[in-house]
Amino acid sequence: MGARARVLVGFGAFGAFWGAWGANLPLIQRHAGVDDGQLGLALPWIGVGALATLRLSGAVADRHPRATLPVGIVLLGLSALLPVALRGTAGVVVSCLVIGAVSGAGDAAVNAEGARYEAGGGAVLALGHGAFSAVVVGGSLGSAGLIATGATGPWPLAVVGGAVVAAGVVIALLPAPASPPDPAASAASAASAPPPERAAGRGRPRRTLLLLGVLGAVAYLVENAWQSWSAIHVHTTLHASAAVAAAAPAVFASCAAAGRFGSHVLQRRVGERRLFAAGAALAAAGGVLAATAPDPAVAFAGIAIAGAGTSVCAPLLIGAAGRASPEAVGAATSTVISLAYLGFVFGPALVGLLADAAGLRVALIGTAAAAALLVPAGRAIPRRPATEGPR
Repeated sequence: MGARARVLVGFGAFGAFWGAWGANLPLIQRHAGVDDGQLGLALPWIGVGALATLRLSGAVADRHPRATLPVGIVLLGLSALLPVALRGTAGVVVSCLVIGAVSGAGDAAVNAEGARYEAGGGAVLALGHGAFSAVVVGGSLGSAGLIATGATGPWPLAVVGGAVVAAGVVIALLPAPASPPDPAASAASAASAPPPERAAGRGRPRRTLLLLGVLGAVAYLVENAWQSWSAIHVHTTLHASAAVAAAAPAVFASCAAAGRFGSHVLQRRVGERRLFAAGAALAAAGGVLAATAPDPAVAFAGIAIAGAGTSVCAPLLIGAAGRASPEAVGAATSTVISLAYLGFVFGPALVGLLADAAGLRVALIGTAAAAALLVPAGRAIPRRPATEGPR
């Protein structure tokens, strides 16, 4: 139970930080003295920093499974001081790059621990990702409350960063998930001469991980496209007020959290492949409903369905990565997450380019089509051994 709690605390700390980050961006911009264009040029460096450390952190997590996650969470909390200390365009770029780097390292570590726990027969990734989504909302609302007290700089982010550091200390005190046995190593020790077909199959895990990463990129593309563009769609396409439209990302995130909590319960009853296909189908249907909605109410219904559907895809793919390569869970999950991040980083930009060329409705229908492509792809998820039971 302690190992599971360690994973959940890690996801919760991430959610608190990123919820606070979004709420504090206006204060960060004002404190740094940058305009919208300069801030827009700085924010992509978060993705650059994350991509630079994901693979490395995954490999380190395999060698030092107990220390990597708490160190990553503590560094993430400390990075909240950078927007307070640095100003100007260069300062914001450095802040985003460093925050992205420590976030990518911690992200790889917490997902590796979750996948290691699941490779040992447990179930935690859907619950952890759900906790992340839920705490994002809490972190955002908590920061809003601190900002309402009259903060003129991004100090609320630093306060939440202190809580994240404390979470890292708690994680260090909890036991790490045990590494699952390596089936290949066990077979090799039982037979002095491995059969020729084993050597021929060594490339299969690598191909499986690449496929899972590509599917993850599509899933994250759909997820972040709606997270980034839903408010704009409701406001500019459907002519809702800015206040009403601002609720769209919160609706998406809340339903994503609910979908992940629900998938944690359904995962063993339905099976990963069927659950993945059902989630992708819901994401596609909700995307079409929201993109073609005649009014904001219908759009919100579609956004809610899309959020619940797409939310189940990434946790299932990351858990599958751990099962595909149990001898190096950290490296396997970081490979999949690195590829998936490409969809997360570039998805909103692709939607913007398509919207500029053909309109936002068409662009958002394109995200629904991408979700539909995931429906048959669920067959690529490695099956869980029948001997494993829920934990």
